[in-house]
Amino acid sequence: MNCELRRTTPSVFRKIGFLLFVLAFFLAAGNAMAQSGFTGPGPGVANVDHAKSMGDDEPVVLEGNIVQHLGGERYLFQDASGTVTVDIDDDKWRGFQVGPEDRVRISGEVDKDWNKVEIDVDSITKVTNTPAPPAAQR
Repeated sequence: MNCELRRTTPSVFRKIGFLLFVLAFFLAAGNAMAQSGFTGPGPGVANVDHAKSMGDDEPVVLEGNIVQHLGGERYLFQDASGTVTVDIDDDKWRGFQVGPEDRVRISGEVDKDWNKVEIDVDSITKVTNTPAPPAAQR
């Protein structure tokens, strides 16, 4: 019996060691994937008028002002071309506050329903030292 135990013990330790190695490998690979991402240019800054004509779920970046709280997580966003309702989850604010006079950049997706267009916001940042763009000329 002792002989059999001695023969199987190294085999068991090798298997456990191999499993630990495989687990460590996948954890390291998962961590590397979580830290990687595209660092090049994304969608350019659009205006509200253009965003309203975009398709559902298309990515959009807007710069302008949040001029009114509509209730819940919905706000009225305005730029030189018009206004649109934006949906900003509480966790997207990341603790900072903005007022109607603060220029912000929002990134998100266009959300088109039967009779309305909203922007589901993924991120919001204050834009500092950037003059407002001139009004669109027609």
